[in-house]
Amino acid sequence: MFWLGGLPALLAFYISARVPESEAWKQHRAPSTFAVLKIVATQWKSFLYLVLLMTFMMFLSHGTQDLYPDFLGTVHHLAPAGQSYMAILYNIGAITGAIIFGQLSETLGRRVTMICSLVLALLVIPLWAFGSTIAVLAIGAFLMQAGVQGAWGIIPVHLSELSADETRGLVPGLSYQLGILIAAPTNSVEFMLRGHVGYQWALAGFEIITIAVLIVTIALGKERKGRSFHRTAEIPVST
Repeated sequence: MFWLGGLPALLAFYISARVPESEAWKQHRAPSTFAVLKIVATQWKSFLYLVLLMTFMMFLSHGTQDLYPDFLGTVHHLAPAGQSYMAILYNIGAITGAIIFGQLSETLGRRVTMICSLVLALLVIPLWAFGSTIAVLAIGAFLMQAGVQGAWGIIPVHLSELSADETRGLVPGLSYQLGILIAAPTNSVEFMLRGHVGYQWALAGFEIITIAVLIVTIALGKERKGRSFHRTAEIPVST
């Protein structure tokens, strides 16, 4: 699996040799890495906002996904095969949510749509964490990931639109990686909480706080939906 999984990485050589650079990159290319970092430094508040946003987005995704199969096995005694089927089901929900909310963001805007998807995730926590039957848990898990990945489906374009033209190749990826670095203890925190409040409230309580912080963070943030990544040529005015 390791070697087969690494084979697609060989496409990087083909992309590097044959695929041309985008016109937007050519127009806004900074002269050096130092120049890019200098621009990021001048916009440090925006960069820190994106890191904060990505940190809680990581809390959201990994907090609802990583321990859920173990939760199903520990609390509801679901066999490994059943856990796999549940994971397949809620990942279908994730794909569905990403498509639906991603499309809605083109009409409603990035922030409003992300908040709507987060509200969906918040509302289904009773089904997702406290459902008494496998059927209820399955519905909750499907809708939970539809909401979670509905918000995540908007993140790539939202980060790109909020990044400066010269730093668009750096800031989205760097804020993502710093977010996952800060959120790395998510599973450990939830597992620790399990010993104090039980598995159900450990997952539910962690995500309630996460979603509440995310809604406030997104609502107070900026949006540049539909921003063009290309310079528009100036049209001469005839006299």
